[in-house]
Amino acid sequence: MASTKLEIVERDEAGVVTASYVESKSEKRSGGSRVDVILPAQTKSYAQQLLDVFLPAGYPQSVTEDYIQYQIYDSLQAFSSSIAGLLSSRAVLEAGVGVGDAMASPTAALLLSVLQESMGRIATILFAHKLGTSLEPECKMYRLAADIFNDMAMVLDCLSPAFPRTVRVAVLSFSSVLRSLCGVCAGSSKASLSAHFAKRGNLGELNAKDSSQETVISLLGMLTGSVVVSWVSSPLATWITLITLLSVHLLTNYFAVTSVSLRTLNRQRANIVLSHVLQSGAVLRPQQVSSLERIFERDGVLRWAADGDQILGRCCIGVTLSTLLARMGASRRRTGSRELQDIKLSELMQVYRDCAYILWYDRSEACIVLKDGASPSDQVTAWAQALLLAHRARRHVKAAKGPWEPNVGQDDTSVSATEGGILAELRFTRKEASKMFDAHAGRLREAGWDLEIAALETKTGTRVEIESY
Repeated sequence: MASTKLEIVERDEAGVVTASYVESKSEKRSGGSRVDVILPAQTKSYAQQLLDVFLPAGYPQSVTEDYIQYQIYDSLQAFSSSIAGLLSSRAVLEAGVGVGDAMASPTAALLLSVLQESMGRIATILFAHKLGTSLEPECKMYRLAADIFNDMAMVLDCLSPAFPRTVRVAVLSFSSVLRSLCGVCAGSSKASLSAHFAKRGNLGELNAKDSSQETVISLLGMLTGSVVVSWVSSPLATWITLITLLSVHLLTNYFAVTSVSLRTLNRQRANIVLSHVLQSGAVLRPQQVSSLERIFERDGVLRWAADGDQILGRCCIGVTLSTLLARMGASRRRTGSRELQDIKLSELMQVYRDCAYILWYDRSEACIVLKDGASPSDQVTAWAQALLLAHRARRHVKAAKGPWEPNVGQDDTSVSATEGGILAELRFTRKEASKMFDAHAGRLREAGWDLEIAALETKTGTRVEIESY
């Protein structure tokens, strides 16, 4: 029987062939075999080998398509920020430490440093507590906001020498607070973006390479900044240079965050995606949505992006049941109980008996209470219903039809102005939102959307458990 030829191909993380192993019959008469190692004719250039030190292993297959564009802009903004930081540091040395001032004392400089550190650390704790939940869903916004806070701190540092000593302390302390806010926003948003870029579970290695990139950029920035600082000395030249560098810093940072196409549905991206699905059945990809979304969006707005990008109302998700009841009726001052007019809470519970959430809509505002065990898909469905309710309510107002009587068989139905009609409308839109999600969930996943990550809640939410109906 003829023996088959054995050939083994070896590839690196990027899928490039590094070697081939071919087994053949040994020239000797022993029972062994001969294995030839064939190396590829072309090898990596020295420039490519140098880039491999700073890029994740297996690049570009190991990261998302938007990784390199983001990193280029991020490196440019870090470079300009390093130079601007040297100018602000010089101003702090003059204002706080008292370089060049015969009246300055080491003790005063030390106490100022302690005050700044104390203010910054207290601010870090408070900011992390207040903003912690919203940092991941709105990571693009907070990534850009972090650099705005940092640039504001640099401007205050450069302004500080112009103030009297007593005011100067307050200015430098507020500058430290802004840097703390920058640290909280930048650290958390950067972690979320890194998790987005990593495709093959290489988050740790990607962060390590990112640190290498930052180290080189900071080093180059300090060397260039040393030359700039030595040449720029007059106040006018300092401010012209600083404003130019900060403008480049913010502009490149804006391009960096807009180049990222996140795959999770936060409030804004849910508005864009769901409005198109509800209106025409079209499923947009993350890259398409990235070009439509705003970096700074109003918190909790319901926006119909498929037609004019108009704001329809507001929605809050993950609220307490008390918040929802406050929308349904007035409270008694003594007991704190709620008086519900023309509607029973049990009737509303029946509408959402088989749902993982409870939704109420009134005066262009929707409140969503999540039940215990509500999944990310349930949250997306709830947001879709709120968006659909707001859209139908806006159509009703434009048509000026007056109070609507439930007739869910027609396409022009709208939210009733009376409480009696709202239950029928809630029941109808709930079914429509559920049907929409069931019909398009597979298409959304195929388009690249991750429906397993909850990104709609921007505050620490609560869950309710209904004991009986």
